[in-house]
Amino acid sequence: MPSEASPTTLRRAASAPDAAAAADVWLTSFAAALPTVVSPRSADDVRNYFRDVVVPLRETWVADTGAEGGIVGVMVLHDDELSQLYLRPDWRGRGIGDRFVALAKERRPGGLSLWTFQVNKPAHRFYERHGFVAVEYTDGSGNEEQEPDVQYVWRP
Repeated sequence: MPSEASPTTLRRAASAPDAAAAADVWLTSFAAALPTVVSPRSADDVRNYFRDVVVPLRETWVADTGAEGGIVGVMVLHDDELSQLYLRPDWRGRGIGDRFVALAKERRPGGLSLWTFQVNKPAHRFYERHGFVAVEYTDGSGNEEQEPDVQYVWRP
């Protein structure tokens, strides 16, 4: 179990090792949080996407604990969308997600939108607690997982 005293730094992802670690956080978190959602991408596809697209072309932030746990969280901003926010399951409930959302609001002071799956009730509660409001529910036909989703919006 990670220690409570571990300092965690939020920093921009900048390198191939950051991309690999961020992809691993995504894979671990997705599997834990969304066991009923079938990802159409293989683990290698996800790692390649993070390496070739996410880190070099998106505003990607990581939560880095240093030597103890390495990268334990990832947040990606693209235009006014919070497109990814994932934490390693053993690092949830430690305020890192709250810090990521505060950073996203600071970086996008005009507002943010995001999508999450309808089955992800903990994510709904988390974003609603941070002032996001559900504005659209879909049947999932617009996402690659074909999973019903919901769009949330935050406006200052």
